[in-house]
Amino acid sequence: MPDTTSLAEQLLIAMPGMEDGYFARSVSLICQHDTQGAMGLVLNQDSEFTLGALFDQLGMPCQNPRLRAVNVLSGGPVSPERGFILHSDGRSWDSSLHLGNGLTVSTSRDILTALAAGEGPDQFLVLLGYSGWSAGQLEDELADNAWLNAPASEHIIFNAPITQRWQAAAQQIGVDLSLMSSHAGHA
Repeated sequence: MPDTTSLAEQLLIAMPGMEDGYFARSVSLICQHDTQGAMGLVLNQDSEFTLGALFDQLGMPCQNPRLRAVNVLSGGPVSPERGFILHSDGRSWDSSLHLGNGLTVSTSRDILTALAAGEGPDQFLVLLGYSGWSAGQLEDELADNAWLNAPASEHIIFNAPITQRWQAAAQQIGVDLSLMSSHAGHA
């Protein structure tokens, strides 16, 4: 396989013609991408859980009603029992992957404990599961016009309403998805 440009730290935006039920109208942050494959987190799909329910399940006391009401997102169909916290404060927790764009993905219990106590990052998303692509799979999907990619934007990730992230991610590169055909082709 030829050397590819890494899409790590980029947003992956589903094209309007994407028919996969899970990824249709999705936007994902690619956390890792190399010759072995890719790993990402879907940023615009709610799970059935709130942060309060997650805290209760883990036995972590949290009295903040606003924090307890935060929706937990479904980060992807792989390992939906596994939790990820995407945050922007750059602190290191017991298990953290620092992305080069100022974002960090943490997977350890200590960050959840800090969140429950009101001592966690100010900007964060809690996600269950992740999305994975085998070696060459993401490149093939890009060649088939299944995805657009754009720079990751903290504003889109943390501040855009979940229902607007797909359009907002595309708009930052000048694409209006509502004007695109649901069928792509090659010239």
